Amino acid sequence: MRIGDFLSAQIAAQNLRWRLWSPVAFGGGCATCFAFRSEPPVWPLLVFAVLASGGWLIGRRLHLARVWSLILLVLTCFALGLAAAKLRTDAMTAPIAPVLERPTVIEGWVVDVDSPGSAGPRVIIAPVRIRGLTPEQTPVRIRATVRDAAPPEPGQAIRLFAILNPPPAPASPGAYDFGRTAFFQRIGGVAFGLGETRPAVLPEAPLRLRMVMWVNAQRFDLAKRIVARQGERAGGVAAAMTTGHEAWLDPAEVDVMRDSGLAHILSISGLHMAVVGGFAFFLVRLVVALWPWLALRVSGKKVAAWAGLLAVGTYLIVSGAPPPAERAAITASIAFLAVLLDRQAITMHALAVAAFAVLLMQPEAIVTPGFQMSFAATAALVALVEAWPRRPREISAPLPILIVQRTGAWIMAAVLASLVAGAATGPFAMQHFNRSAMYGLAANLATAPLSDFIIMPALALGALLEPVGLGAPFLWLASKGIEAMLAIGTWTAGLPGAVRTIASAPDIVLPLAFLGILFCCLWRGPLRWLGLPLACAVLIWPRAAPPDVWIGDGGLQAAWVEDGRAVVARPGVRQFAVDVWSRRRGLEVVDRPAEGWTCGRFSCAPEPSGPVALWWGRRAPTAEQMDALCRSSWVVSVRTVVTSLPESCAGKLVLDGLDYARGGAVELKREGPAAANRWRALWVSDVRGDRPWSRYGDAEGQ
Repeated sequence: MRIGDFLSAQIAAQNLRWRLWSPVAFGGGCATCFAFRSEPPVWPLLVFAVLASGGWLIGRRLHLARVWSLILLVLTCFALGLAAAKLRTDAMTAPIAPVLERPTVIEGWVVDVDSPGSAGPRVIIAPVRIRGLTPEQTPVRIRATVRDAAPPEPGQAIRLFAILNPPPAPASPGAYDFGRTAFFQRIGGVAFGLGETRPAVLPEAPLRLRMVMWVNAQRFDLAKRIVARQGERAGGVAAAMTTGHEAWLDPAEVDVMRDSGLAHILSISGLHMAVVGGFAFFLVRLVVALWPWLALRVSGKKVAAWAGLLAVGTYLIVSGAPPPAERAAITASIAFLAVLLDRQAITMHALAVAAFAVLLMQPEAIVTPGFQMSFAATAALVALVEAWPRRPREISAPLPILIVQRTGAWIMAAVLASLVAGAATGPFAMQHFNRSAMYGLAANLATAPLSDFIIMPALALGALLEPVGLGAPFLWLASKGIEAMLAIGTWTAGLPGAVRTIASAPDIVLPLAFLGILFCCLWRGPLRWLGLPLACAVLIWPRAAPPDVWIGDGGLQAAWVEDGRAVVARPGVRQFAVDVWSRRRGLEVVDRPAEGWTCGRFSCAPEPSGPVALWWGRRAPTAEQMDALCRSSWVVSVRTVVTSLPESCAGKLVLDGLDYARGGAVELKREGPAAANRWRALWVSDVRGDRPWSRYGDAEGQ
């Protein structure tokens, strides 16, 4: 066959596949909008969307050639994605707390119990009053770390004396932006309690808030019942998988699950929705089939689909409807709706509709690891189903042979599914989390039967029956499955070389890998493998040399690169930020040596000289102290504002509070010879830009 004929046949095979690129273009528009360094005005994006849509509609009326119609369709979807992301950003804009100089008093309603932090339990508060802020400056929601032994429960009115700050910026340039995530959750501040919470007398909350708090109170009560039944170890995992509450999770267990590649089981996502919805679907279909009178009068498949929709909706409410669960519920619901409409449930077209629906409701999902990994894995699995050969059904085969054949086919399918899903999500895990669980495939294969056939169905039945006191047998069965899963995870995480740290590639590489994965999945025919090099881009792309120095937000922590390792100036301080930066650069973290350093209560400087000196005191250093810092190091970081510099600071790089207030954390790379002391700085603000989630308000009285 000639090359021209082969290419023509390959293009003809895509006749019904071109439209699948519409949600890809729409997502590309959303991602482009979030990549802007400054907030775009809305009217040019709306005009672009209207013109592109009009051009596509006119082209269809004029019966343009198919290639031009497809180009106009992709352009239209891209323009609509830009407009949708901008409109969503404007709709979610809410007050963001300023940086207050002194602690303040917060009075508000406890909306939900959040995942605990390293400093203690955390809750989500709907503030009513914040001392020092006007009502217009008061955030819609605040995430607060409390000092109570047990967190206050949803629906309680509390008074909290706390330090209030805006949501945190990225720990290093290009790292995950927690502030952007909080912005789209309408969380406008983070508070750290300085004492225990106290009851408050507040006006009655609005009806919608009261309903949300009531639902969350029921969820938290169910979580407490589950933990009481199973104990904190298994019960903490069960509560996280059922209600989304992670208050009882042991951090050591979370680390084990992460290192073994099983951490995705702890967060409610597509796997959980698929298991719960699928369990309800097959259970109801079995019941209908076993009742002949009913089976002759109704469509068992459609009744089961309605049951699946109900189960997914109920699970969404019980889980607290976090964004990943909402996305998974939308995807599962579209599959069940396809069954109700006599369509095939698991197809690329159904997945494309689900992606469109998710991005229309949550355009910001396109830049989140959860969405990227979920849809990449699902697309890869659907492509596997499409390519899986249809084996003819056996006729009069002996039962032992059938059992062997079906068992072998199931094992092969499970191995390939885990391998394909792991390969599809690998680039995102490397880029976002900078780690690869080397034995994750084996761990997931070993735990898949436990989670799919024992843990999740038993938890679903146990949670359903626990309010009436009948959930104990099912919760007991689930706890045994969880104990076995944790044992597998512990053993896997303890193997030599279980985790490998991988430095992040440049920002452009992950979109290229995403396009490569999608091309491998969406293209039909052997040419799909042309996308494989792009799909592997994160793995094979060369990494630039790491910067020489990193200084954290506010100048409270610093690290420098020495012999391929990240040496930390203040061990144990801002450890999360240190870990994020070092993993992104693929560096092992070590503490600075005790010898050769002079460290006090407010400063730390090398002797006789070194890469960086820190001053983290709230008061500015004296002239003598500043002179000593400059004599000891090439780079001097001061937390406060410095108004004058001694002569010894000439030719030294001095960063003070004004620099950190404008730029956040910074990476410094030396340029030229050491004697020149020239540095190239990359600040968080350089990458983050001027967007609504990076702007902080001003408080009255500051």
